[in-house]
Amino acid sequence: MKFGLRYCNTGRYVQPEKAVELLQAAEDAGFESAWTVEHTIVPAGYVSRYPYSEDGKMADGRVDFPIPDPLIWLAYVAAQTSTIKLGTAILILPQHNPVTVAKQIASLDVMSNARVLLGVGVGWLREEFEVLNSDFESRGARTDEYIRAMRHLWRDDAPTFDGEYVRFSEAYCRPQPVNGTVPVIIGGHAPAAARRAGRLGDGFFPARDLSEELVALMRQTAVDAGRDPEAIEITTGSPVDMDDLAGMASRGISRVVVPVTPMAGLASSIRGPEDLAGWKDVIDRFRDA
Repeated sequence: MKFGLRYCNTGRYVQPEKAVELLQAAEDAGFESAWTVEHTIVPAGYVSRYPYSEDGKMADGRVDFPIPDPLIWLAYVAAQTSTIKLGTAILILPQHNPVTVAKQIASLDVMSNARVLLGVGVGWLREEFEVLNSDFESRGARTDEYIRAMRHLWRDDAPTFDGEYVRFSEAYCRPQPVNGTVPVIIGGHAPAAARRAGRLGDGFFPARDLSEELVALMRQTAVDAGRDPEAIEITTGSPVDMDDLAGMASRGISRVVVPVTPMAGLASSIRGPEDLAGWKDVIDRFRDA
C-alpha cells in the first residue's frame, strides 16, 4: 500500500517555508506522494454545485482562500526534496492549453527526475470556466482529446496530431519526460470519470465515494477498450478505520491519501502531517498489504 498526502497547497502550506517543511517531513516519514489541487479563480456567488459537500459549497462557503498554482507550488518543493512523487489532484485540464500543459509537465518531470503524477479532471465550477473563456459543455470531450495530444508530444519524435480541438504537425516540444510519458490519473467520482479512466487513464482517483460500482465500471470499460484493467492504479482517500486498509488492498486499491488539514469523519490520529511520526508506524505496518 502506498501513502500520499492531500491537498498540500492549501491551508498553512501555501506558505513557502511550511510547504517545504511538510514535504521534507513526509519524505522522511516514508510517504510516497504529495498531491495538490487547482482553482485559478473562484467567483463570488457561484451557483454551481460542489460535488463533495452536502451544502454544495467548498471550504464552508468561503471564496477568498488561497490556492497557489499547483505546478508552481510543486516546482518549488521539488527543488528541495528528492524522492517523494509530485501529483496534481486535480489539474482542471480543459481550462488549459494542452500544448502548454504538456510542456510544463515534461519540464517539471525532467527537473524533478521523473517524479510527476498528472491527475486531471473536467471541473465542476461553470463560473470559473466562464471567467477563463473556456467552454464548459465540451470539457469532457476536450479532456479526452487533450490527454491523447499530450501523450503524442511526450512520446513522438516529431509529433503530429489532428483532432477537433488540438492540431499540430511535426511540432517539436522539448524536453520530453524522462520515461517518455507521465502517468495520467483520472480524478472524479462520477461514472464518466470511471469510464475515462478505463479508456485513457494510467490511474483512477475517486477522492471520495469510491464504490464497487465505479471500480467495476472502470475495469469493464478498460476491457472493452482492449486495455488491462489491473494496470490502472486506484487511489482514494484514507479510511476512517485504519483496520480497513488491508481490505482496501485486497480490492485492488494501491494508494490512499491523507488530508493535510482536518476533515470531518477522520479520527484525529490520521489527520495527516501533524502526526507524521505516528503515520510512519502505519506505513511500516501496511507496506506489504
